[in-house]
Amino acid sequence: MQTYTIIGCGDIGLRVARTLVAAGHQVQGTAHFADGADVLKGAGVEPVVANYDYQDEIPDFSVHGHGVFYFMPPQGGGSSDYRMLNFCRRLTPENCPERIVYISTSGVYGDCGGELVTEETPINPQTTRAKRRVSAENLLLEAAEKLDFELIILRVTGIYGPGRLPISQLKKGHQVLRPEDAPNTNRIHSLDLVEVCLAAMERGEDGDIFNVCDGQESSMSDYFNAVADFYGLPRPNQLTRAEAEKVMNPLTLSFLKESRRMSNRKMIDKLGITLQYPTLADGLKACRGGGLS
Repeated sequence: MQTYTIIGCGDIGLRVARTLVAAGHQVQGTAHFADGADVLKGAGVEPVVANYDYQDEIPDFSVHGHGVFYFMPPQGGGSSDYRMLNFCRRLTPENCPERIVYISTSGVYGDCGGELVTEETPINPQTTRAKRRVSAENLLLEAAEKLDFELIILRVTGIYGPGRLPISQLKKGHQVLRPEDAPNTNRIHSLDLVEVCLAAMERGEDGDIFNVCDGQESSMSDYFNAVADFYGLPRPNQLTRAEAEKVMNPLTLSFLKESRRMSNRKMIDKLGITLQYPTLADGLKACRGGGLS
């Protein structure tokens, strides 16, 4: 039996936790609010209520010698991840994990046009949300060097899966770019992401960075159209880029101004991953019954 801690035990964290608990391991996980503790208990996870937005709302708990999965996203706003800063402040020689697997984002690469993005591609964050992720990566790298724990970084693309589909957006009339204007995007099914996280903890090497995606090239417009077709909903209205600039909110537009074509070759080869859902069509079938709500 090994001991694991999951910082930010939401959808992906709970799926990872259930797998570890079923294998006989001891797992503790953090919940941002007290009402999340019951959910963790129901999954066999020892809950820790910890609000990482504030140092004084983080209770003392041990991660010493643990395998730590860090899944908590940064706070909204700013270019630095203050939640990660507060986490790293709690790490000491007496409270040092053995290994951390951190979910970052492919957004750290910025706009790469039509070039293939590998782990050797220089990072170039162009939005504040991507800069927060770079901040988190750097904070962990500094802590790992200081305290000598192992660190594996997963640069994850758009996550979809049961309960993570844009059904409500489609029902509200979400608009997309026309295909000829839509940039390259990438995604990963949530169940495949769980397997990648577990494999990274087990088989990754200290200092490894992995791009995490299914390898299927498409666009956000393709994604919304496929989900609409699968659930029998009207396809979203298609806009030119000039039209989108006038009607879309700045956050949505920021996603549409970056194009990335991600390689998952290192993830497949080094971690020995066999994707359950290598295409969007495969992945949507696994969401049957979990999307319309």
